[in-house]
Amino acid sequence: MKKTILYLVVFVFAAITASAQVSTSNQSDANKKAAEQKRMDEQKRLEQEAIKQTNNPNAPVITFENTVHDYGTIPQHADGNCEFKFTNDGKEPLILSNVRSSCGCTVPTWPRQPIMPGQSDVIKVKYDTKRIGIINKSIHVYSNATVPTVSLKITGKIEAPDNTKAPEKEVEKTGTPVNK
Repeated sequence: MKKTILYLVVFVFAAITASAQVSTSNQSDANKKAAEQKRMDEQKRLEQEAIKQTNNPNAPVITFENTVHDYGTIPQHADGNCEFKFTNDGKEPLILSNVRSSCGCTVPTWPRQPIMPGQSDVIKVKYDTKRIGIINKSIHVYSNATVPTVSLKITGKIEAPDNTKAPEKEVEKTGTPVNK
């Protein structure tokens, strides 16, 4: 009798555990589907907004002086700051909704307030110059302009510092030598 009850308890426990795993899997799939649907809805909304903006003759127009900044060849740990100056050439206020970089080593900062027609501002970019090698990074600017996404680029090369002289140990020459 005890064995039967023990087997029954083990069977019930196994059934509950298995059903809990199945329901978690179903919830995970449902969460993934909901997140994908939300992403698709957001993308569709942005596309519709872009279509509206291209049809609006008064829409803001973002114009950059330069879309590429070339650092050239710089030493490691040099100043990695640069600026991209832009102007709102449209007839409505320009709003930068987001500015993203292609890598965590590149950090953009941008104006959060609307830029009025005819006014200019800058997007500042800081590149972490402790990495040695070629620089080829993108910064994507999202706005309410007629062209809603603009890509900026930073390029260059970072070289290791020239360490031709080996460090020397400073030795105090006033003491007596010790024999071992």
